[in-house]
Amino acid sequence: MLSDRRPSAVVLAGAALLLLALPLVATFDDLLAVGAVQTGLAGPLDAVAPLEARMAAALLGWVGLRAGVSGPMLVLAVPHAAPITLWITWNCVGWQSLVLFGISLATGLRGGLRWDVRVQVVLAGLTGTVLVNVLRMAVVAIVATVVGSHTAVLLHDYGGTLLVVAWLLAFWAGADRWLLPGEGSAA
Repeated sequence: MLSDRRPSAVVLAGAALLLLALPLVATFDDLLAVGAVQTGLAGPLDAVAPLEARMAAALLGWVGLRAGVSGPMLVLAVPHAAPITLWITWNCVGWQSLVLFGISLATGLRGGLRWDVRVQVVLAGLTGTVLVNVLRMAVVAIVATVVGSHTAVLLHDYGGTLLVVAWLLAFWAGADRWLLPGEGSAA
């Protein structure tokens, strides 16, 4: 049964806006990163980068790629070639996906939901969003190793947004089915 919550519509609207702004965001990404560093806004997110780099390195190890971490740098061992170093910055940790997730929460958690249901949805969505961002980093690293850095940059800038939108659509479909009470339920 469909409820009055429409998080998928918010995710799709956000995705449309992101896709329209994507060329602009990609073009000004370096300028924004420098501005954020100079104003101190990137500091808290910079603290997350080494942790997510370690998580991505562990994930790469599971698929047989040797990767090491030095702070926010993810270093990939490439057979018969020089190692590839990927710098994980505040702009790579997935803050955009967390903003989109937060916006979708405002729609998805409307109504008279119990606090425990809200907490479950928030924790499941936050955990999944972080894991999708780590997966995105690992996929970009694999593409950099196998195909090259230019393709990896394109995947990072454009494919990451599409991956996050797909995740949020799947998350809200699952949350609507398994976590959120339907119309007429005792919740």
